[in-house]
Amino acid sequence: MEQDVRVLTEMVKKESAFVDRVTAEIAKVVIGQREMIERILIALLCRGHVLLEGVPGLAKTLTVRTVADVMEASFSRIQFTPDLLPADLTGTQIYNQQTGAFTVKKGPIFASIVLADEVNRAPAKVQSALLEAMQERQVTIGDQTFRLPDPFLVLATQNPIEQEGTYPLPEAQIDRFMMMVRVTYPTREEETAIMERMVLAAPPRPDKVLSVADLDRARSVMAEIYMDPKVKQYIVDLVLASRRPDEAGIPGLREYIRYGASPRASIYLNEAARAHAFLRHRGYVIPEDVKAIGYDVLRHRIILSYEAEAENLTAEDLLRRLFESVQVP
Repeated sequence: MEQDVRVLTEMVKKESAFVDRVTAEIAKVVIGQREMIERILIALLCRGHVLLEGVPGLAKTLTVRTVADVMEASFSRIQFTPDLLPADLTGTQIYNQQTGAFTVKKGPIFASIVLADEVNRAPAKVQSALLEAMQERQVTIGDQTFRLPDPFLVLATQNPIEQEGTYPLPEAQIDRFMMMVRVTYPTREEETAIMERMVLAAPPRPDKVLSVADLDRARSVMAEIYMDPKVKQYIVDLVLASRRPDEAGIPGLREYIRYGASPRASIYLNEAARAHAFLRHRGYVIPEDVKAIGYDVLRHRIILSYEAEAENLTAEDLLRRLFESVQVP
């Protein structure tokens, strides 16, 4: 087994060489935000979607645009507004008077990387149209169904401070996001570097260093990464503890959790932990990989009770208790 893991690690090192090139190209444009960039790459490897939450001005849109620039992939930006219609997202049928037939005009959702800017500003009808695209990776226009391109990645942003005129995302849609990433402020050094870079006459342009073939090979190798049965059990223990903390030996937590994580959580924890190991050029998963991505995979899947809200507890607080209490293999 040890020899097999060594061979796997060598194979992962070879196929993950593009990761350093990609991050170097993104760093030409985006200063800092390494965690957000890494989570986007994990989602890309796992065919997942990401919800980016942060105040304005933290380079969320710039990062997504730059990730698309370093790839051989199409990019589309959709600004979500209260008057947006499903057809503005998916496309529509146009009647041709000369031929008497309808032709399909595809919408901006037909791109490899879709930036759904301020996703919570669109009404429920638009959210449901996005739901089909995210889960089934297809779009229905009239009586025709169209497959979306591969890769297909929805990167949605939302502002946590200005909630006037917003529509809370349905639980079914939030659960379809592989990760919810909290984007934080830059450090003092990063802020200085941002300020200095913004005086440049022309912003730097990244090179395209990631092809679809690279991505396909990376996904194939990532699926072979070794995960010990004890690490798999650790993932299941974490998810089950979010549903029945009393049975997991975590007293005093049950009253604060209305609903725990769905089975998608264990699926995504498994995939994201493998991708996290892949980004570190490792052919095996360790518990620290699960811990590193655990908060991003679980924070939007824990539905708080009224008691938790009354005591100003957040999902982060409960997850901290969860990770501290569940035994690490």
